[in-house]
Amino acid sequence: MGAASSVPAVSKLSEETLKALEALPDDAKKELLEKAKVLSPTPTKQSALVFIKPHANTQATIDLVKTTFAAASISITAEGEIDGPTIDSKKLIDQHYYAIASKATILKPDALPVPAEKFKESFGEEWSKVLEDKRVFNALDAKAHLGLDDAELDKVWKAATPAGKCVKFGGGFYCALLQPEGKDPVYAFNCFFMSMRGKFTAEKAAIHYFVVEFDPAVVPWAKFRGEVLGPTDPAKAPAASLRGVINSDWEKLGLPGAPNVTDNGVHASASPFEGLAERMNWLERPLADDAFGKMLLDAGIAEATLKAWTVDPRVPMPDGSTGSLFDALEDLDLADCVSKAIAISKATPAAA
Repeated sequence: MGAASSVPAVSKLSEETLKALEALPDDAKKELLEKAKVLSPTPTKQSALVFIKPHANTQATIDLVKTTFAAASISITAEGEIDGPTIDSKKLIDQHYYAIASKATILKPDALPVPAEKFKESFGEEWSKVLEDKRVFNALDAKAHLGLDDAELDKVWKAATPAGKCVKFGGGFYCALLQPEGKDPVYAFNCFFMSMRGKFTAEKAAIHYFVVEFDPAVVPWAKFRGEVLGPTDPAKAPAASLRGVINSDWEKLGLPGAPNVTDNGVHASASPFEGLAERMNWLERPLADDAFGKMLLDAGIAEATLKAWTVDPRVPMPDGSTGSLFDALEDLDLADCVSKAIAISKATPAAA
């Protein structure tokens, strides 16, 4: 087989290099081409998932997103709607905010890494006894057990802080003794998540999503997030960014209220890897069927490792430190994201 028929995946190789490859034995040529696929991966465009949050999901906002992307040379390859009941039943928002939601809706209390000594120090009770007595719940089960709606649960949760009955066990990991009027007190985790969750899971709620592609040479990932999307706080976003326009024109766009840090109009993946994780979650796309997922598999990263990474674990880093996987890859462009992911995978124990 000639080199020309083997090179779509390595189109960045120079003509001179391809001629040199043609002169090599077939086995050597194949080995070098496989290595080149990792060094110069395909596709050459990077892909993100963007969605309009329920509070901003109007036709005017959809049109704004499309116009903004077209002007920025960002292509939309797919779009659609996911309604609140589907988000609720499939726990899509829970998976999206896994670090927080795992303690609120996904895991039961006996599966959580509660520090028993700190629990006793904070509440004056043995953690094992509270578990045995079934007086502790995740937020979702506490809501059902107490017969409260999201707003009522949020009120009871917030009352625990001034009463000295709310304790932080770690990042995004809180426990409180809830004392609703007329009911027996119970312990619960991360109940603050439920009001945020409810905005996505309400009967009439829906997100409008876009799968987008862009050339890193034209739109670096940092520019995509900082200039096209805008920072998390819409009040600080560039005027021409999506969050900036939504912040200034929210009434014209048909939003029910002014944006804020939580209700900031739109979400977008923070890196090529987060784009993969979000497509796997929201679109239920198999890892191997995603172009970027296949790139990482072809680069030699184990499927089990990649799936574990989708919930943003703390992992060993090449420099010997430990940190958030998502933070390590944030704002990296396609090739750099692949290279760093490979380096992190080699620093991670095989059993991870």
